[in-house]
Amino acid sequence: MSRPTQVRIPRTRRYLMCRPTYFEVTYSINPWMDPAKPVDVELAIAQWEQLRALHQELGHQVELIDPLPGLPDMVYAANGATVVDGKVLGARFRNAERAAEGPAYLEWFRARGFTDHEPVHVNEGEGDFLLTETCVLAGRGFRSVGEGHAEAQEFFGRPVVGLELVDPRFYHLDTALTVLDGDEIMYYPDAFSPGSRAVLRRLFPDAVLVSEADAEVFGLNAVSDGLHVVLPEAATGVMARLRERGFQPIGLDLSELLKGGGSVKCCTLEIRDRA
Repeated sequence: MSRPTQVRIPRTRRYLMCRPTYFEVTYSINPWMDPAKPVDVELAIAQWEQLRALHQELGHQVELIDPLPGLPDMVYAANGATVVDGKVLGARFRNAERAAEGPAYLEWFRARGFTDHEPVHVNEGEGDFLLTETCVLAGRGFRSVGEGHAEAQEFFGRPVVGLELVDPRFYHLDTALTVLDGDEIMYYPDAFSPGSRAVLRRLFPDAVLVSEADAEVFGLNAVSDGLHVVLPEAATGVMARLRERGFQPIGLDLSELLKGGGSVKCCTLEIRDRA
């Protein structure tokens, strides 16, 4: 017997994005970046504009941070901070090429009166911190570190569950796992260590498990408002699974931005105001 389709209700979100005005790939700090491959900046901007327009069409508020020359990865706004209950945990990047992004994003929030914390330990924002209804899921292994998880728990006052990433293709948690709604998630099991897979099975026994083929096209670098799930259009397998669960997947082509190792979620930082 098939499970009944759940009625899904979208929730209006507030997002921060950064136009890829200075996008380029001149260094390699993840397996997706190849400086030998040419980058079409105009195409990257056009694809990003489609994403921004879609967020707005779905009823969400999109705010913009000014891009800075010399910071081509600033387009990946999700890495710039983590915002929970109106509190902003700044990012501290592992790689020197991105180090200046953390202060730039933190200054944007400070100028708007947010309570903030400048981190001591490495964390790469929502790249490695994903909020569910009951906890913060936190990735480590390639970028963010366990000490940063403890720092986040102390600042946010929410339980933080650490998850070990083991496949360098999925170097941030938001490339291997998506929060769909509340405590519903989808993830690619082989991106995680055996212990972390066991934790995910225990906490989320009804999760959507995603294939390697869909994970490789960044199908898990997705954004959900509780009904609409925006994700790369190439992730066709998981779209069918989402429809079975009552979600409405919407595919986009962000292939040019994937050359820097990011897609829908990477370009979308959620601003979670006080409840």
